[in-house]
Amino acid sequence: MRILVVEDESGIARFLSEGLTEEGYAVDLATNGNAGLEKALSNQYDLLLLDWMLPGISGIELCRRFRKENASTPVIFLTVKDSVDETVFGLEVGANDYVKKPFAFDELLARIKVQLRQKSGEPTVLTLGPIVLNPETRQVTIHEQSINLTPREFSLLEFLMQNRGKVCTRTRILDHVWGINYHDNTSVIDVYINYLRKKLGVGGPCIHTIRGVGFIAKDDE
Repeated sequence: MRILVVEDESGIARFLSEGLTEEGYAVDLATNGNAGLEKALSNQYDLLLLDWMLPGISGIELCRRFRKENASTPVIFLTVKDSVDETVFGLEVGANDYVKKPFAFDELLARIKVQLRQKSGEPTVLTLGPIVLNPETRQVTIHEQSINLTPREFSLLEFLMQNRGKVCTRTRILDHVWGINYHDNTSVIDVYINYLRKKLGVGGPCIHTIRGVGFIAKDDE
């Protein structure tokens, strides 16, 4: 999953980037509204986290312009504003949720998961041959035996399973699992695919290499 964070306070931006990355999300950052809008319109994100007050165009204006081009990607506002009128205004311009600063990271993470779940419409549990992945509990089992994955390994497997039967190009995998900063280092995908195959054991062959293109997850016959 790929998230765009638009926040001009460097401490908060770093805190969000590090925290979300540890949870397995690919995170892109922008420090002003204009740069944020450019990134939002030129890349494919699963969710936007926007500060209300930004240099350049405001988070409100960014959200309004973004909604003209994209009606479905969830948007969450992060702001010190907390009056009822301001909350309603933010929701009316297209935000899906509203988190007041200062916030607890666990609460924000829970709200992000709710929005991503509602957007994807994915079943609670994903299956691939003997592999069962539960996005809610972040548990993976094979033949009912629990498998321990790192957050990045989990995100990679989840993305492949969400696209079961479809070829996932290296660019798409990097975008959704690592983010744009890794575009010049596609070898990281091969490293993590190997990690997954070793940990999945009998389930590993369910992830196939499409030479020169990417990978596909499918039930082996």
